[in-house]
Amino acid sequence: MKIDYELLNSVCEEVLAKHSSIRWTGIVNKNGVILAQKTRKAVKLLLSEEENEEYAATAIARQKTRGKFEPKIGKMVYSFGRYELLHRATLPINENYYLLMTLDVEEKNFDSIIIDKILPVIIKIKSRFVTTDDSV
Repeated sequence: MKIDYELLNSVCEEVLAKHSSIRWTGIVNKNGVILAQKTRKAVKLLLSEEENEEYAATAIARQKTRGKFEPKIGKMVYSFGRYELLHRATLPINENYYLLMTLDVEEKNFDSIIIDKILPVIIKIKSRFVTTDDSV
């Protein structure tokens, strides 16, 4: 199955444009491989490219462990981590793809940004994401 990298990059750009506090965004497959990513201009990333890839893989591994509780607590809308230097969020697109993003640590309205600005983007593009296994 061919991956539409143009779509992935456009989603990253659209999400990045939704709020000035969004530092970085990426689309990751179910194996934790970063398929596309965009960084806000003038942002110095805190992790190296290798560290960011490791983070993506562990974020998806954590998400998979949460899945066993879905029958009792419902599907995850997003998960969020507050760190001293930034905020991180994981949002499922479907069972094979996830949107990862980081926000400035000063941002206090992360929930409304995610619910009101980012989830509508995911809902809009969700049907364009292939739900079969990808080749990466």
